[in-house]
Amino acid sequence: MASSMSSSGARSCRRILQLNPCRFVKRYSSTISKDALPSAVKIVEVGPRDGLQNEKEIVSTETKVELINRLSGTGLKVIEATSFVSPKWVPQMADHTEVLQSIKRRAGVSYPALTPNVRGLKSALLAGAEEVAIFGAASETFSRKNINCSIWESIDRFQAVVDAAKQAGVAVRGYVSCVLGCPYEGKVLPTAVAQVAKRLYDMGCYEVSLGDTIGVGTPGEMKQLLEVVTKEVPVECLAVHCHDTYGQALANIYAALQCGISVVDSSVAGLGGCPYAKGASGNVATEDLVYMLDGLGIQTGVDLQKVLDVGNFICKVLGKSPSSKVSRAMSKL
Repeated sequence: MASSMSSSGARSCRRILQLNPCRFVKRYSSTISKDALPSAVKIVEVGPRDGLQNEKEIVSTETKVELINRLSGTGLKVIEATSFVSPKWVPQMADHTEVLQSIKRRAGVSYPALTPNVRGLKSALLAGAEEVAIFGAASETFSRKNINCSIWESIDRFQAVVDAAKQAGVAVRGYVSCVLGCPYEGKVLPTAVAQVAKRLYDMGCYEVSLGDTIGVGTPGEMKQLLEVVTKEVPVECLAVHCHDTYGQALANIYAALQCGISVVDSSVAGLGGCPYAKGASGNVATEDLVYMLDGLGIQTGVDLQKVLDVGNFICKVLGKSPSSKVSRAMSKL
């Protein structure tokens, strides 16, 4: 009898799907509560900086400017334009001044630049930066390999950057790298992340982005991390920055949304990586993020088709295919 009932049930399910595929989905999705999800999400586009910095071939200034100008026409409100770091360490960003001075600034769009020290900040301000970002790490080894100093030495240096930025009337965003894992130390304790995030927030960063730099985190770990960090930093002042090395980026972002996060970093076409973390793949693709958020009914103000077009543009220049799953799927339709 049990075998007969099971076969009948399977045939019924197949019949439902054949007649109306959405009927089966709605029956179960209606039980999922959206109360925990934000009504709107701010997307921080990091493609021009974090996406391009790991490219081996130098991308022309003209291409970088064109990329930023095209992105500003998609509805994105924050586009990280460049990085004022030493060309010795990141040659790809050597034209930072030219890029920041050449872009066509669109009203309502912010173009932050990464500034690791006061010297970088001064150069950024001279180039017209109206927002800057600083970056620390939750891993001691990663911090030393990335910026040649300990975690707390880097934090002390950043205080001078934040103070100078405040005097200039410029907002400062903070990054914490390796929040869910380190290429040298392995697992990173949430309490270590919380300490660094709190220090950045306390010194004046209006927002702190938590970066899964090597993309090893899982949704459960993301929730555990945010449970700890939100005890030290208000959830409305936090963002997540997920790389997709293990294919977990969107799942981790969804978990973060459930925890109250409403700011997410992404990179057009999934460009990126980390020059100090071998094997780390690119950021979550902006196209894939927008597609997911649109499906959830969460407002972003971003036009998916326009982002797809920008992704195709930059990938054609770089001679590669987009990492975005949505882009690949749409190209076959």
